[in-house]
Amino acid sequence: MKSLHPTISVFLAVLMVFGLSAVGFAQEVELEFFQNKREAVETFDRLIEKFEEENPDINIEQNHVPDAETVLKSRLTRNNIPDIMGLGGNFTYGQIADAGILKNFDDTSYLANTQLAYREMLQDLHEGSSNYGVPYTANANTVLYNKDKFEELGLDIPQTWDQFIAAAETIKENGGTPFYLTFKDAWTIMVPWNSLAANLQGENFIERRKENETTFKESYQKVAERIYKLLDYGQDDIFGFGYSQGNQAFANGESFMYIQGVWAINPILESNPDLNLGAFALPAVNDADENMLVSGVDTVLTMNKNTDHPEAAEKFIKFLLEKENAQFYIDQQMTFSAVENVFQEDPTVVDLKEYFETGNIAPFPDHYYPSGMQVPNLIQGFLHEGNVEEFLAELDSEWNKVQSR
Repeated sequence: MKSLHPTISVFLAVLMVFGLSAVGFAQEVELEFFQNKREAVETFDRLIEKFEEENPDINIEQNHVPDAETVLKSRLTRNNIPDIMGLGGNFTYGQIADAGILKNFDDTSYLANTQLAYREMLQDLHEGSSNYGVPYTANANTVLYNKDKFEELGLDIPQTWDQFIAAAETIKENGGTPFYLTFKDAWTIMVPWNSLAANLQGENFIERRKENETTFKESYQKVAERIYKLLDYGQDDIFGFGYSQGNQAFANGESFMYIQGVWAINPILESNPDLNLGAFALPAVNDADENMLVSGVDTVLTMNKNTDHPEAAEKFIKFLLEKENAQFYIDQQMTFSAVENVFQEDPTVVDLKEYFETGNIAPFPDHYYPSGMQVPNLIQGFLHEGNVEEFLAELDSEWNKVQSR
């Protein structure tokens, strides 16, 4: 056999070198997407599948674990930071932003495609006015109600606190259960609590509390009294049932109303697709024009500023923010979008649209409480005991303990 011509040999050698380099360059990028919402796992899986089809060189591994915030904090202490994160827009997010490990999104073009109100809510959670995350979705605290049962008693959606209690009285007098309360799970107490506190605590409560210009005892008397009043209209053993049981019971028609967030709509309708379900903002005050819907950033998208693959990580975030993908997410999850011109049109929540259109939106008060206060457990204890003064003093005491650490 004849040997190859020297020129051909050189050409093949060069081809092999460049060929191997090309293979190395095209190797698949592996990214971890750590997100905290159990109910969104399947929705994100479908979006990830679509992204990977469009970007075959990028592999996204979704990671959801129970008690995600605690797990993430533990990982951060070991400098084991996920590439991309979907977090709740709460106090923990603010702590992580202050730790200096997240990308600054101030100069990105796509940040401007999100609603200013939700960007400001996130900024208020940490020091300074930079953006260390991009608001993706928003949720809302509501009163879910059975439209057919309301019609049977001739009830309209209550617009004030007094009308709300009057409707509950009418239901009770007619042998019905006004509310199904699930206070075995302490976190569910925060739904009515946040709706009441956001409307009744007064302006700039957190800032004033930090400066010792007010206290819970001074500002939360009516909040405590009104949440305790709800107990008069719940089912028997309100501390014996949790969230999942409440969803099922309300789906089965065991109460006229169910004080929950929009996240409960899908599981309720999965149990009973024929339920004629509606939602309205809990009317916490007696001036209907002043009542605000409590809405906050349900998911903020962010990323490790030191990820090995910043361009790929940012590409995934931009993909999620695309109008078609943002619409798919909120349609699947029955939430609201923080992306401009992406709207929730489901008829179940049509009565909430006016709050978004008029700007009568208030952030979740508990997103600004220090997590070490364990407010849900404190409220749960108060609802067992019923001593308003003692409870408010305990809130102030716990605030002072956490702030002094």
